Amino acid sequence: MNETLVTVVGNVATQPDFRRTANGSAVAHFRLAATARRWDRGREEWADAHTSFYSVWAWRTLASNVVASVTIGEPLIVRGRLRITSQERDGKRWTSADIDALSLGHDLARGTSAFRRVSQARPLAVEPVRMAGAAARAAAPEPTAADLATR
Repeated sequence: MNETLVTVVGNVATQPDFRRTANGSAVAHFRLAATARRWDRGREEWADAHTSFYSVWAWRTLASNVVASVTIGEPLIVRGRLRITSQERDGKRWTSADIDALSLGHDLARGTSAFRRVSQARPLAVEPVRMAGAAARAAAPEPTAADLATR
């Protein structure tokens, strides 16, 4: 199957949300805002153009690492499979762009980062702290079987 792989550079727009699916798989979800910048010759400076928003989904170990490492406003580089879906809600047509992340990391052109290797046998110590916020949002629906089938 042909897949559309993309690399998107942007800023984290929502706090990553961590959950476990019905089969126990870890999943993290957040929104990424990518703003195009253009050189304005008249003013001789860079200016922001349009902003695109992407829903980023991370699974398994990547999900745990995202929740332990990423927060709102941080610059990221996300690489993954692009999925565009259209649907109708309340009589309006909606189109969404989702990225199933294969890898992601901080954009070191805009700051520094400290890498800590984790082992598969030992979960991150930060995860339970972040999960407290996710537990407060437990009333939100979990990903459905249809969601899992597409990942």
